[in-house]
Amino acid sequence: MTDQQLDLITLAGSTRKASVNKKLARLARDRARHAGASVEFLDLADYPLPLYDGDLEDREGIPAAAQELKARLRQCDGFLIASPEYNSSLSPVLKNALDWISRRKDADEPPLAAYRGKVAALVAASPGGLGGLRGLVPLRMMLGNIGVHVIPDQFALAGAFDAFNDADELADPKQAEQLSTVVEAWVATAARLKQHG
Repeated sequence: MTDQQLDLITLAGSTRKASVNKKLARLARDRARHAGASVEFLDLADYPLPLYDGDLEDREGIPAAAQELKARLRQCDGFLIASPEYNSSLSPVLKNALDWISRRKDADEPPLAAYRGKVAALVAASPGGLGGLRGLVPLRMMLGNIGVHVIPDQFALAGAFDAFNDADELADPKQAEQLSTVVEAWVATAARLKQHG
């Protein structure tokens, strides 16, 4: 760990109240805190955004919710996304939020300021047998293309509707250990980059 405490974020690519990916993102938050980082869970439901439209942006500018999200991402050292799988890809609400955050408010703002140099980890939860694994492929590609350091470790939770106990913890110790391994690698990578950055 560094002399300065890490500032990390977890979020889910879903706005559903009962989202299994929100449960997974909150678990990841708790594990990262246990590893010594300062971690906040952000709920995309608190940041409602219109579908990205260049004409809308020209008329009205970047929505306040997108500016708030971007400011928080610019401030943090890294983020973990728990991503649902929609037809073998990422969810529309997640893609839309990432697109809005990528927009520059003015010419003085560096391109992709909320993404470049950040450390990300990817996890997924799905009721299916692959646990949302296929949806992480395009998400990893997108984030890598916009300057995010995405760690190789990832976790996909299959059978997610039955995977949590009454305390919203993972019932299977092996799955819990796999999640912890990813989170610890994410925290360690972010700490190394912060120390040498």
